[in-house]
Amino acid sequence: MSTINSQDDEDTFKILIATDIHLGYLEKDPVRGNDTFVTFNEILDHAQKNEVDFVLLGGDLFHENKPSRKTVHSCLESLRKYCMGDRPVQFEILSDQAVNFYYSKFPWVNYQDENLNISIPIFTIHGNHDDPTGADALCALDILSCAGLLNHFGRSNSVEKIDISPILLRKGRTKIALYGLGAIPDERLYRMFVNKQVTMLRPKEDEDSWFNLFVIHQNRSKHGATNYIPEQFLDDFIDLVVWGHEHECKIAPFQNERQRFYVSQPGSSVVTSLSPGEAVKKHIGLLHVKGKKMNMQKIALETVRTFHMEDIVLADHPDLFNPDNPRVTQAIQAFCMEKVELMLDNAERGRLGNPRQPEKPLIRLRVDYTGGFEPFSVHRFSQKYMDRVANPKDIIHFFRHRELKEKNDSDLNFGKLVSRPASEGMTLRVEDLVKQYFQTAEKAMTRARAHRSEDAVLVAASSDEELMDTGMKGTGDSDDGLPATLSRGRGRARGRARGARGQNPTARGSSQRGRGSTSQESATSSRTYKPVSVPAKNMSIMDAFRSLKPQPSLNSSKSYSENIIDDDSDLEDISIVPSSRVNQRLSTTPSRSKIGSQSQTFRGVDFESDEDEFDPFKSTATSRRTK
Repeated sequence: MSTINSQDDEDTFKILIATDIHLGYLEKDPVRGNDTFVTFNEILDHAQKNEVDFVLLGGDLFHENKPSRKTVHSCLESLRKYCMGDRPVQFEILSDQAVNFYYSKFPWVNYQDENLNISIPIFTIHGNHDDPTGADALCALDILSCAGLLNHFGRSNSVEKIDISPILLRKGRTKIALYGLGAIPDERLYRMFVNKQVTMLRPKEDEDSWFNLFVIHQNRSKHGATNYIPEQFLDDFIDLVVWGHEHECKIAPFQNERQRFYVSQPGSSVVTSLSPGEAVKKHIGLLHVKGKKMNMQKIALETVRTFHMEDIVLADHPDLFNPDNPRVTQAIQAFCMEKVELMLDNAERGRLGNPRQPEKPLIRLRVDYTGGFEPFSVHRFSQKYMDRVANPKDIIHFFRHRELKEKNDSDLNFGKLVSRPASEGMTLRVEDLVKQYFQTAEKAMTRARAHRSEDAVLVAASSDEELMDTGMKGTGDSDDGLPATLSRGRGRARGRARGARGQNPTARGSSQRGRGSTSQESATSSRTYKPVSVPAKNMSIMDAFRSLKPQPSLNSSKSYSENIIDDDSDLEDISIVPSSRVNQRLSTTPSRSKIGSQSQTFRGVDFESDEDEFDPFKSTATSRRTK
């Protein structure tokens, strides 16, 4: 940036630059309702006193997309008062105005209208607060443009390709190519820049002799992977970029080392949020352009309400505040009162000698009460400053930092996956994010299936061990196992068994030994056969059998029979048919229920293992019912 020696000759453009005026912000507030209108009048007054060639606004002239009648009326009053007059305009337009203002019913600059007398033309783009909406895609700026009070440019209706055609201005030997791009959703514009769908047209004749000025209204600071516009996306032939939308005042041109152009961020002309960026003193810029040289003069705004902000961390004052002290809350409140009084004194000293500045300042005290402290009543605290502060309801802001949880490697962070920054030159699409999201979800489901499979194996193994232990206990504790088991059937079974023993006394004498040998054989068979062939379902079936059959008071012999009944494989060799039929009839219902539950389990396994047919847009419950 070079210094211009002769700034007031016929070859020098004088341009007043401002952004984010936000007319109508808090217009119903009894204290701050007129702040935006007063500051707007000051901006136009500076333009008139400095006899600028035109005013360049970077978007968000209005705070609301549909401003109130009061806001529109105040804006029209200011524009008519400061921008209309007999002073001639010293520059001319060389470009095709039908292209620059193609969406207007009057596609020409307002000062060339034979029915209007414009002394200070205003060129503005729209911001995100006053962007065109509705079926006709109109905004409040179009109303003012139709009335001939300003020139709305930089509008693009296409969502596939943007061609930015400049307004070519000439004053003497200085030529300016004025580019403008109204607010577009950052993600969409980011994608369009990556896909090379944004083109800035240049004049064919002597393209290197033009001073290229570009005004844009987008996020400059990074708020996400694609929720901003990097400066390197812009073309390197630009000389100066006027960046709107960012409210922190950085109006001094800063050179981008990579693209070699300068960036000026005027910031907002009114405090719209009690944040550190808004606490910076507000300025507008007076830009002088001669040939390819430029100079930016900062002009401080005197009618902006002063804003003072300070942070307090209670944990940094262990000598003053102890969380275990029962009166620590009163001590914190007294400490905050001292801080607020100190800020009020600083605001009063800063306002001395400037009658145009509002009396009541904006005060914000942020208190970090991390460490076991408790906040006091903000409402009671605010009552003491109702007549001294412009924002008494939100003087104090309590906050505390969250404790970081221990990181678990098994937990999948979907937020980190979605917010992963895109590498330069890579197209980041929504469908890619969705695909990555469901791939990660599928991995989580696979991991859950593996855990369920391990649990099922452990349950089956534990059931087999219980069966083996039960069989061992039955043979070890009983000397009369098999006949006792059969005696639990029906009376006829017992009678036949006794008759059989009565018909063969020899056998009856040896029956005791036979029963003992049978018990040993069953124990042997249970030890050798059960771990291989008895599934885990036998135990649950027999449990269901016990729940269905009434349980009388059992003696020692009946307890032996329960142990032998657990071994279903031995019942097939018993010649007593009625008892076996009873057991089959009684076990029919639980067997069916178990089969039904097993079929559901198998269906669930088949469904979950069938990963190719998994539909992520159907809920799990719906899919299982369909299966």
